[in-house]
Amino acid sequence: MMNYIKICISAILTLLSIQVSAQDILTKKEALQIALENNYGVIIANNNVEIAKNNSSIYNSRYLPTLSTNAGANYNNSNQEIESQGGEITNINGAETKTYNASVNLNYNLFDGLGRKYNYKQLQETYNLSELQARETIENMYLQLFTVYFQIARLSENTKNLKSTLEISKQRLIRAQYQYDYGQSTKLELLNAEVDVNNDSINLLNSKQLYSNTKRDLNIVLGIQKDINYMVETDVNFITLMSYDELLAKAKENNVRLQQNEKNIAISEFNIKANKAGYLPTAGLSGSYGWNKSENPATSFFARSNSTGLNAGINLSWNLFDGGNTKTRVANAKITLENQEILKEQQLENIENTLKNTLEEYNNTLFILQAQKQNVITNQNNFDRTEEKYKLGQVTSIEFRQAQINLLNTRTALNNAKYDAKLIELELLQLSGQLLNVAF
Repeated sequence: MMNYIKICISAILTLLSIQVSAQDILTKKEALQIALENNYGVIIANNNVEIAKNNSSIYNSRYLPTLSTNAGANYNNSNQEIESQGGEITNINGAETKTYNASVNLNYNLFDGLGRKYNYKQLQETYNLSELQARETIENMYLQLFTVYFQIARLSENTKNLKSTLEISKQRLIRAQYQYDYGQSTKLELLNAEVDVNNDSINLLNSKQLYSNTKRDLNIVLGIQKDINYMVETDVNFITLMSYDELLAKAKENNVRLQQNEKNIAISEFNIKANKAGYLPTAGLSGSYGWNKSENPATSFFARSNSTGLNAGINLSWNLFDGGNTKTRVANAKITLENQEILKEQQLENIENTLKNTLEEYNNTLFILQAQKQNVITNQNNFDRTEEKYKLGQVTSIEFRQAQINLLNTRTALNNAKYDAKLIELELLQLSGQLLNVAF
């Protein structure tokens, strides 16, 4: 699975490299490329995969023999008094003893009750688990990235609508000022127009501030440490989703959380077998080739000795009773396996429930999106007619303002529905394990 992710990432990274600071629009594909290269969480997750890969190698399996070498030298200087059987006493001052040694040692564990076999398999499954954890980190980064990205797009369109609203309010204020100067309207009409311009200006200012703040939030997700001026894509394309049953089948097969549960179950199964190795004997092979030399004082029978040779042996051990430690470890490992199986069932139920709720929410949001599109058309027509009547003096400024607000609200609601639906769609894809397969 992780190899597939790496292939997808490599395909993205082989695109033409970009300089965001030198362009006007940051596309969704480019944002993904930057985040995959620089996002802190993704970098850490990939590093953790490398650690797990190193741990799962043959060098960490205890399958290979160990080879060591030793060398040493000792010197002893002492005063010695020797008494013979006949009672003759001899004193030697400064009796020197020198010894030298060197050896090469080989040790190999022939059989350890199959413990290393299942420990090695555990490490390999742990590596597979780390790949799935990295995939989950990337999926979460996708959602975080596009949540902020679409919020910028939302604020961008809302800001344009607020600018348009402010321009209309400014034109109304100019008209109200002329009408008041020529005695065609009251001071109240002029004051109301001024208040509406001020309110629209404040709303626009707040939207611009939020827009800037959200762009800085996106820079954090992208791993960019400086402010960069760019715009984002505001177009949204929806894909044709499967039915609930089809999505659930995909989720059972591809959901990253469920796959992690399966790996944890496999690790627990191997852990039981590894602990059962304590019931079996162990056998090992040892060998060494050494050199020893000694230079003795006059009190020794031999003045000097020198030896070289090979030493080899096989040892067998069997812990017939270890106080119940192995039994306890096996029992606890079985309970851990049971817990992992329970967690998998719980996760599956949560996914089924979340998938059903999210799909229903998605369908409702799509319906709202279509309804809001019609509402925008209706309110635009209503505003155009009201504006004509207002210029002719057939409606009040209050009625005109209400039509203006209604149009702004429906445009905002349309934007909200559009981006909300897309984000819910991405959540559905993540639940069904298909998020990384989507082309942006």
